[in-house]
Amino acid sequence: MLGCKGSSGTGVRYKLTLATGLLECLCFAGVVFGWASLVFVLKTDGYFSDLCINVTDASGELGTDCSLQDENFSLVFTVASFMNNFLTLPNGFFYDHFGTMATRFLAIFLYTTGTLIVALSNKALSILLFPALSFIAVGGILFLMTNMQVGNLFGSHRSTIITVYNGAFDSSSVIFLIIKVLCERGVSLRSSFLFLLACNLIHLLRTLFLMPKSHIPYPIPDDYKYGMSCAKSHSYNVEQYEAERGPSSDRGRGVADEPLETDTLQLTDNSEKDSFRSCVLSWFFLWHLIWLSVMQLRHYFFIGTLNPMLNRLANQDPDIVSEYTNAFAFTQFCGVLCAPWNGLLMDRHKRKPLDLGVSEWEADLHSSVLSLLLTSLQCLLFSICASIPFLPLQYVTFILQVLNRSFLYGGNAAFISIAFPARHFGKMYGLVMSLSAVVSLLQYPCFALNKVLEGDPFCVNIILTVLTLLAFIHPVYVFLHCRELAKQRDNSQSILEASIQETSMY
Repeated sequence: MLGCKGSSGTGVRYKLTLATGLLECLCFAGVVFGWASLVFVLKTDGYFSDLCINVTDASGELGTDCSLQDENFSLVFTVASFMNNFLTLPNGFFYDHFGTMATRFLAIFLYTTGTLIVALSNKALSILLFPALSFIAVGGILFLMTNMQVGNLFGSHRSTIITVYNGAFDSSSVIFLIIKVLCERGVSLRSSFLFLLACNLIHLLRTLFLMPKSHIPYPIPDDYKYGMSCAKSHSYNVEQYEAERGPSSDRGRGVADEPLETDTLQLTDNSEKDSFRSCVLSWFFLWHLIWLSVMQLRHYFFIGTLNPMLNRLANQDPDIVSEYTNAFAFTQFCGVLCAPWNGLLMDRHKRKPLDLGVSEWEADLHSSVLSLLLTSLQCLLFSICASIPFLPLQYVTFILQVLNRSFLYGGNAAFISIAFPARHFGKMYGLVMSLSAVVSLLQYPCFALNKVLEGDPFCVNIILTVLTLLAFIHPVYVFLHCRELAKQRDNSQSILEASIQETSMY
């Protein structure tokens, strides 16, 4: 079996873990974000159709008003996306405390329950969509959370792998497009979700054989083993490993808002400096939270209102709406192709030696500035295009949306892994996602305002576009901080050289 003998077996296991993790993120983890495709199927099957009412327009013609139906579909997505993020905080604590295996068992249970509920639902039980989509969303984010540590197995490509997995998470929304196409060809919604239900066996086997019981440490120790092989279960105590490595293991990591002047001070104060509380109270955390929250809100409002927006711009033509919905879902699949660009941006400095006196952490941090800035710029352009009520322009909007989304979530996870200690990753990632979920609840007043404006999202889009400007504060702050670190390093070097010169004179 894998890993029974020598390093070659371990190498094969690493590659299998990487490949199957990519498959898991690509086909299962983020399917809920293909909501626009699933809504098309649910409408065809009559979900929430009892909320549609007959109305007479100004010309006296009889028509149907399904605005309440659209509102409920938007609310299902709002609740699911909120739960997806908000529960990441307790799930992050659960993951840090109980390890990978227990967290993945929880993910499998939630995902199984969610897919089963959808499979058993019908238009008379439309209300079941609320818990079902929430279970699928939370189970999916747990799959992603446990997979991101796989980047630790491939040191110099760590950020690239994290961003690729996040891109695959985004691209998994194409699964609901596949379900939509299958339904148009006669395959029932129930059959599709029963198939997803059966696929949970893959997650179970991967949990047992290709994932650790605890966590994957960084950097990887020489004797590191994980998973089940040769009738044995390998486990590794990451906390004990970090304790044995001592405070230098995360040198330079932590709050990073008040650069320490000497290595001696850094070593003595390391435990306090790297505490979870100090990380949460740092400026890095605040600006990163704002950076993620405003852009995530923009994306959620766009996805939640995509179907009614397309109906409005296409004058209720179902064929045109279906064409644009398919185009949107297809572009989502390209997220896995866009995400590596961000990872390569963040890992670009690892191909050359570090400058004299520059720590690996400082180099990683400086490398993240360009990624943060590009992500903010992409979101601004996406928001501007989404605000213009011109149907053909939405093709450009779809491309910018998937590019920005893949940069956003991959960059979020990669920055957290860079800026804060590895032992706090689950908690920090969970806290950022949970607090950003609270901000995402602003979707609902946005939906309400949109309804008051008779379904015209132009004013709401302008407000959200202005809000995205706040995202530019984060890369500017990180850049200024890196410049301050370089300045302090130069001053320290000058003092050291002057001291050596003075000593040599005597």
